Amino acid sequence: MPGNDELALAAVVRKPDTETTIAALEDEGVYDATRKVRERDDELVELPVTDPPSETAVLDVVEQVAPERRLPDLESHLREMGWTDEEIARAPSSWAVVGSVVLVTFGDEDDGGADGPTGEGEAGEIDREELGEALLDLHGEADTVLAHEGVSGDHREPSVSVVAGAGDTETVHTEHGTRYALDLAEVMFSPGNKAERARMGEAVEPGERVFDMFAGVGYFTLPMARAGADVTAVERNPAAFRFLIENAMLNDVSERVSAFRADCRDVEVDPEADRVVMGYYDAHEYLDSALAALKPGGVVHMHEATPEELLWDRPVSRLRDAAADAGREVEILDRRKVKSHSEGVWHVVVDANVV
Repeated sequence: MPGNDELALAAVVRKPDTETTIAALEDEGVYDATRKVRERDDELVELPVTDPPSETAVLDVVEQVAPERRLPDLESHLREMGWTDEEIARAPSSWAVVGSVVLVTFGDEDDGGADGPTGEGEAGEIDREELGEALLDLHGEADTVLAHEGVSGDHREPSVSVVAGAGDTETVHTEHGTRYALDLAEVMFSPGNKAERARMGEAVEPGERVFDMFAGVGYFTLPMARAGADVTAVERNPAAFRFLIENAMLNDVSERVSAFRADCRDVEVDPEADRVVMGYYDAHEYLDSALAALKPGGVVHMHEATPEELLWDRPVSRLRDAAADAGREVEILDRRKVKSHSEGVWHVVVDANVV
């Protein structure tokens, strides 16, 4: 990268567009991750680039004097702040950037749902505020660091506290072109499920009828609807439901999403669905309703938190038993680990054709 006395290029964008634009610049191959994102004023930021972007829309391309280098990892930032080896060893080993928010877990809190944080990392008695500042330095596109402190209640509501930065819990997160507006103080979002969300967008065909039983803010609904599926999306958490509606509009798929704030067992799907998505760790408790909504030859995607020693017998047997009770048969199409849920327990998904 250029030295501190050399000129370097930066793309000027509006702050709310930072994450989306960085992703686009990375795809174009011109984002310079060795330099820091620089705040230009209250509304604009400068994103470091190696060349003027030709495919990504930006407001302007400027030359920077004395660009600031970005340290490569959290450990480097903490060492520069004077942390000892022992303190660094107690720092969280993982965190997630969700839009403009860095979400970090201190300790071993579990997520309690198929779209909550992973619960990895342990910090002990360390200076959380300093750690938060280091994370903000590391992730220049972020402006807030939140501590994830668990999930509770029937609506799987998260508990968070501000560690550093502006304290904004509302953000817009972008993945594979899908935009998720959410408030991390009100609803869950698991970056660890990124590949599964993308997979669901690739699994559907245009015109498919999908029943998403635990839609949340649109985790799986949005990529499927963007791929052309017609989705009946059910969510009983009022905060998550509000964002589900907003996100359908944000992604221009409102015409393909029929949203209901209800218990999914109380929603009748007519005609029957080609595909049912069950993105909830206790989804097996709802298999009777899922199968009732699924047409013969349709596909069900059942999520579960399964202890290592019960893979894959428990989730598969639950599916087969529920199908037998309904007078139907199951063909297992795929089974996969999504992420670690807690020590010795995996978040898994079983895909099955039900005739």
